[in-house]
Amino acid sequence: MDTARPITRIESVFTVIAEPASQLRLLDLQAVDTALAQLAHKRKTLPELAALEDADRRLAGVNEEIVEIQTQLGDVIAEQTRIEGEVDGVRERAARDEQRMTSGGLAAKDLEGLQHEITSLARRQATLEDAVIEVMEQREGLEGQENERLTLRGAVQVERDDLLVARDRAFSEIDAAHQERSQQRESIAAEIPDDLLALYEKVRTPNGGTGAAMLRQRRCEGCRMELASSEISALRSAAPDSVLRCDNCRIILVRTAESGL
Repeated sequence: MDTARPITRIESVFTVIAEPASQLRLLDLQAVDTALAQLAHKRKTLPELAALEDADRRLAGVNEEIVEIQTQLGDVIAEQTRIEGEVDGVRERAARDEQRMTSGGLAAKDLEGLQHEITSLARRQATLEDAVIEVMEQREGLEGQENERLTLRGAVQVERDDLLVARDRAFSEIDAAHQERSQQRESIAAEIPDDLLALYEKVRTPNGGTGAAMLRQRRCEGCRMELASSEISALRSAAPDSVLRCDNCRIILVRTAESGL
């Protein structure tokens, strides 16, 4: 619990008392926390993650194209099968008519009717065969598009698989570094008095993860603001075990030989 004590404007209304060595240890803790935050940011912003999103987007797009092409291809194949069936039916009917004509025994009028029908069937067969050729050309074009898209999908999938390997490798390295830093943090935190540690944790939450910073050459290294002369005077008169806070950003100010006091 913080101890109430009249202090300078540079200090908080309620301050914590801690040995200078413990205060210096806060800088080590802050360095580790900064490294942990950087590792977390790096894990979220890996280039592989953005590349994977792009690969997934392209893969989804090419899959949609393949489905659309295959749907069209299915319709064309069905149309080709239908027309070829009609061609077979016309051929069979023409063959029956030819057989009837050659079998003999038909009246001239019937022969004439059969001949007219055979001629009509031949024209119909030619029209259908032209239609088959046209449909086959459509099918060939769609099959070519399908093969192109399938090849593209395979290439994107290989790219995506490589990205997954790279991402997982990066994750593994980051997680190992994070675990090492976390262990360092536990070790350092164990050396810091509870009330000082509690203040540090409370301060750093609203300050983007920065809870303590060095006072270097009369400047707070947390907010980079140079302190006024009156504040510097107050710092000089503060007891060595007083835990000071920057009046601007409110983080803990740690005095060192570089403070310029």
